[in-house]
This record gives sequence, structure tokens and C-alpha cells, in this order.
Amino acid sequence: MCLLTLSAAAALSLLSCQHAHGAASRNKKMIILGVDGLDPDLLTKFMAEGKMPNFARLAQQGSFRRLTTSIPPQSPVAWSNLITGMNAGGHGIFDFIHRDPKNFQLYFSTSKVEGPKHSFQIGRWVIPLGSGSAEQLRHGKAFWEILDDNHVPNYVYRIPANFPPIDAKGKTLSGMGTPDLRGTYGTFTFYTDDPTAAVGAVEGGEVVQVDVKNNRVTSNLIGPDNTFLKNAPPSTEPFTVDVDPLEAVARIDFQGNKFVLKEGEWSGWLPVEFQLMPVIGNVKGICRFYLKQAHPRFQLYVSPINIDPENPALPISTPASYSRDLATEIGEYHTQGIAEDTKALTAGVLDDKEYLQQAHTVLAEHRRAFDAEFPKFHDGLFFFYFSSLDLNAHMLWRLTDPQSPAYDAAEAAQYGGALEEFYEQIDQVLGEAMTKVDDNTTLLVLSDHGFAPYRRSFNLNTWLWNNGYITRKEGVSGDSSEPFNDVDWSRTRAYGLGLNGLYVNARGRERDGIVEPGAQSDALLREIQQKLLQVQDPKDGSPVVTRVDLASEVYQGPYARTGPDALVGYNRGYRSGWKTILGAIPPEVLEDNTNPWSGDHCMDYTKVPGVLLSNRQIPAQSPALTDIAPTILSEFGIAKTKDMMGQSVFQSR
Repeated sequence: MCLLTLSAAAALSLLSCQHAHGAASRNKKMIILGVDGLDPDLLTKFMAEGKMPNFARLAQQGSFRRLTTSIPPQSPVAWSNLITGMNAGGHGIFDFIHRDPKNFQLYFSTSKVEGPKHSFQIGRWVIPLGSGSAEQLRHGKAFWEILDDNHVPNYVYRIPANFPPIDAKGKTLSGMGTPDLRGTYGTFTFYTDDPTAAVGAVEGGEVVQVDVKNNRVTSNLIGPDNTFLKNAPPSTEPFTVDVDPLEAVARIDFQGNKFVLKEGEWSGWLPVEFQLMPVIGNVKGICRFYLKQAHPRFQLYVSPINIDPENPALPISTPASYSRDLATEIGEYHTQGIAEDTKALTAGVLDDKEYLQQAHTVLAEHRRAFDAEFPKFHDGLFFFYFSSLDLNAHMLWRLTDPQSPAYDAAEAAQYGGALEEFYEQIDQVLGEAMTKVDDNTTLLVLSDHGFAPYRRSFNLNTWLWNNGYITRKEGVSGDSSEPFNDVDWSRTRAYGLGLNGLYVNARGRERDGIVEPGAQSDALLREIQQKLLQVQDPKDGSPVVTRVDLASEVYQGPYARTGPDALVGYNRGYRSGWKTILGAIPPEVLEDNTNPWSGDHCMDYTKVPGVLLSNRQIPAQSPALTDIAPTILSEFGIAKTKDMMGQSVFQSR
């Protein structure tokens, strides 16, 4: 009887504890601000100067830690680490760019959009049988899926590497990785009558030559490829611009929209519909116009055609109606994953002032969305992502760095404080978030990586060629801008691809592989590793590469051997060159980076940690991105999955 009584009492006690824990979990609230590219050194500096008072208050009340980033420290890899609690070996995202080793076709790493697999042709028309598909390529279960399974309400705004958005019970909006309507990461169009302009495709855009006849310009907006037509030409829609002969203004007319822009003025978002096939085929998008110059030269910028959130041509939210509901509440907004038009600045189509106008529009949209959604948050998880610090650090770093080859003293005097202003806006958002923190709320502010100067480019494939690891076809020398166009694969042992990737030309994996897997491959990687670590910049003797991580030593999981065989970690100040990323072989191994894209993080991961702040004490001295998903689950009393590498940052280690 004593034993039975004790057992019953213990059982009742256990049930009581479980009930209490469950109730606590149900009442728990968690707020996470995900700030891409928030740098710990800049944050520390701005806090010390009194420019980030809310961050300083949070750090004083709770904790401020440097957060170990991913290998390599690229945004799609890093956010996938955070989302799944695994590294690239588990989720399969290794870079922005992946390749098919059988044919060396390059593709975006996080998603794939395909048309119907079967069709038939009638004259010039191609009739699809069935529908196309959008597929997410990230593997592993996202933390909000697990919250759904455990009935924890959640809201996830624009987290990267979530296009198309996975099925979810909560509200989600896809972020980095979401294409524009043309299926790219963003393609602007620039119309000009300047006879000296380089017409045609430029990186991230297209320059179109127009004529001004009787003060009128007639041209076409360029839309997605029309797969209903043979050879899938780009779809187009006509528009006209009437330029005032005396004043610096113009009237634009297309698809029933008529509006006037002054020189230097932006339009709001405007709907555009591309007719692909009569009756059954059309797609809708949105775009913005910017009249750069009316005369003496005509210059008109048109933004990438974004997927219309009110009529999305591809899935961008859960539920599907959410993108439309948000647009109804805050107005139309960028749906393209990388909303800041960095390529237009790089191409010289926009100058610093004009780029900043566009970038401020992006942050204003995000803040409107935050102001609309945050007051609705009462329980569960609220996750909100901001892109502005990352993209603007990429573009504006040169204005804060006199050692940058792209530094311009006059521009720096005018716009050198712009990045700091973006930081201050994020501090304001944190201040809003902190008003909702109570004893039952955990607040995290985190970034996926930090930042560093990018002053010099290292062309990995050129170095591999110079050192005998790449062999080119007979009679070929000098610059090769086409990816792997002149490589003799029968005598090539290794190659570079992506921002940090080094691959062995492996027999049985690559189409024309010659290196035997196992001991031969391992010995080759060790040899290249040692040589890369000895590379010095002839300018000043600085080491260019400070670490080379072998995939076999840093990745765990079923996809560990499907990506690069090694990850090249560059020193601060260095990064892979623009052409070598896509497999080209420029003439020089090292060259100055004069591109406006002058800050970066795709280097040695130990040199660009992210940040982690909380309103609670964080016992973990060296938390990592892979700890965040276990932390989220633990806060709601949910055990992490067996695949997750980390543990809650609030646990002692």
C-alpha cells in the first residue's frame, strides 16, 4: 500500500509538472530580429558612440555574443544553418551557385523553377501539357515546421532560403532566393538615346537604345520568356514617353497608366501584365520607373519586374493569400529576394544618391510591414528579417575605407555616413520590439555573419591554371570570360566554382573526371591547401588565403560529399574575383576591386562572425548559427531533432 501510494503521488506530481511546463510553453513568446550582415565591430563602435542606444540597453540588460557563422559564410548557407540546425552537409546548400557535375550547367542553389515537362506545337505556338513547378532545394526540417507540429503559433517574414515557401500553418513570406518575374535575381532595364552607351546585356540588367522623335520615345517593357512561343523569346509590352521640350519632365503611358515624372523622380509601384498567349496565358508583375534625365539625353531606369504580391505568378507566401493581404495593408512592395538594386549601381546606371533612394525605399517597406504585423503578435514566435545592413555594406563600404581602390573622397564626404544611418534605423526597430518584452518573452537579435573590406580579388581558377591544376586546350591563352569554355578536362585535376568552392575533377562524379576518389583525391586537396596558404599579395606581402577547410572534416550529413571538396577562406580585404566565381579564367591572379561592391564576408569564416544579443543571459561563450533552431525549440519545451548539431544558447556548456 505504501508503494502504491508513493507511486500514485509521484505520478500526480509528474503530471502536475508536465501540465505546468506545457502551460508555460503555451504562454511563451519569442521575438527574433534577423538582421543580415549586422557586424559586431561596427555595432560595438556605434554603441560606444551613443548611436545605437537600444542595442546598448539590450546588451547591458542581457547578453551580447559574437555568433559563429557558417562554412562558407554566405547568406544562403548561413540562414540554412539557422533554419535547420544543421550545416551544409545536412541541408545541402553550399553556395549561391551549384553545378551539375555531369554537364557543368550552373544553377541557383536554393530553388529551381521549371516549365511543363511535355508540350505540343501548333504553328508558332507551344501548348503545354500540365503545369510548371517551383521546387525548394534546401533539405531538412525548418524550425517553424516543428513549431507547427507542436501547435506553436509562428510568423516568419522574408527569411532567406525559403522560396518557394514550404507548407506552413503560420504566415510566411519568402525572402532571399525569390526571383523576379523574369526568373533572375533581378534584371533592371535602362533606356537611353545616348549613342555612346554600351547597348545590350550588362550584369544584372539590360541597356536599350531608343530614339527621341518629335519629343516622343516608343519602346517596350521586357518581361519573362514566353514559353508559349517557339524558342521562348522574351515577352514585351509597349510604352511611350512624351518628353517636354522645355521642362525637365516627361509623361509615361503604358497599359492605361499615365503619369508624369520630373527629372530625378521615382514613380510608385505600377502594375504590368504580360500577354503570353491569347485568352489563357498572362502573368502580372509590378515595377517602378525613374526618370534619370529628360534632356539633353534621355535616360529612363525601370526596376526589375517584381512578382505582384496581389497576383503572384509563383508561390511567395503561406497562406497563398497572405502576400495579397499584406499589400492591401501596406501597399505594393518588393517581392524580389534581393530587393536593393546593387547591379544598377555597379553598372553606373544609378549613382550613389539614386541607389540610396532606392535602398531607403526597401527599408521603408520592411518597416511598414513590421509596424503592421508586430502589433498583432501575442504568442508563439515572431521572426522578422531585415536585408538593409548587408546589401548596403556591400555597396557603401568603399565610402568608409580610404584603402579601398574604389574610394572617392568627394563621394565619401557626401555619403560616407549612409551605412551608419541604416544601422541607426535598425536600432529604432529594436526599440519598438523591446516595448513588447515581458517576463515571459525571449528576445533575440542576430545576424548571419559580419563584414570586412573587399579590396583585392583573387582569381582561383587563374591560380589553379598557373600552378598546373587546370589545363587549357591547345592554342588558348589569356582571358577566358566563358565558364570553363577552354578547359581540357582530360588533364585538369581541380577547379574553382562559386565564391569559396574548390572541387576535384573526380572520376565517376564529374563528366570527364580523372582524379581517383580516396587517397589520390585527399592527397591532391592537401597539396593545394598547403600551397594556397602560402600565397602572398605582392603589393604588401599579406597572406591572401588564411584557411582552407576540407569538406570531409567540416561537414556532417547525407549531402556532405555533394558540394565542394574544400572551402577557400580568404583573408580580410580579399575575396574571389567576379569572373572566377562562374568558372572563368581571367589573366591576373590578383587584381584591385574597383567595383562599388566593396565590402564582403565570403572569406575565412572566423574573421566575419555574426552577432547574437538577448534580453536573457547567454551562458554559451561561443554560440553558433546551428544553435539557433535548438534554442527556439527549447524555449517552447520542444526537444531538438536528432539531426540538429547545436543546443540552446541558454544551456550551460
